[in-house]
This record gives sequence, structure tokens and C-alpha cells, in this order.
Amino acid sequence: MSRAEQILDAAAQLFAAQGVGRPGMEDVARAAGCSRATLYRHYDNKDAVLHAFVHREAHDILTEVGTRPNEVDAVVATLAAVRARPHLRVWYTETDPAVLQDVFRESPLVPALADDRGRWVLRIIMSFLREPGESPADERRLLEKFLTR
Repeated sequence: MSRAEQILDAAAQLFAAQGVGRPGMEDVARAAGCSRATLYRHYDNKDAVLHAFVHREAHDILTEVGTRPNEVDAVVATLAAVRARPHLRVWYTETDPAVLQDVFRESPLVPALADDRGRWVLRIIMSFLREPGESPADERRLLEKFLTR
């Protein structure tokens, strides 16, 4: 595993324990077991760490979800993949949605967010993450009712 990946793993643990906004670069360096100089060789600032973390997680989730036959299946699979990663919980329960949208919008892995429908689908995903349906079946029913129109 590369030093950059170790740093992102340490940041993930800090985000899960303290929230996204709290840990600073010194905290990340300490948690990663490296000097601040080493951290800054890989990431210019905390925003760069945040963007790299989100990029990595988006890549992993998109790889796991892969291509789905329709938009409903893609959203359901994305919800399941995000929920299966406990270190992401703070990102959708405590982080300002506008911050997330900015980070996602800048990710080269999520080009679909460039259009209105992609941004709308992201809002649906964030809504279900923040306020889950009664069950996965309930979420699927709502998605089928409103996404397929």
C-alpha cells in the first residue's frame, strides 16, 4: 500500500471518529504515522485530502456497483454500497450537502453530475442516506415510482 493510501486510510478513521470538519493536517499526519512534511508531499492541504478521499471512495463504489440495467437498480446498489462502508456515515449524516455536491462535482469519476438529471439523482441518493425509507423495498418502490416517470 502506498503512503498516499495509508494517509487516506488514516483520514477515513479520523473522519469516522471526529467528523469531516474537525481533523486538521497535523491530526491526519499523526494518525498516518508520518511527518507533516510527508503528508504535504502527497496533499497540498486538507481540501486535497478530502477530494482524494472522496475520489477514492467514489471509484471503489462505482467499481462495485458497475453497470446496472436501469437507474433504479443503480441507485439501490449505490445506496447499499455506501451504507456498507461505516467510515462514510459521517459524510452523509453530518456533512453539509453543499460541501458534498461541490466535492462530487469536481470528481472526474462522476461526470454524470454535470447535467441536471445527474445532480437530481445525487440529491435523491443523499436524501435516502440522510433519511432512509422504511425498508430497502420501500426505497425501491419510491425510486420506481418517481425515477421511471
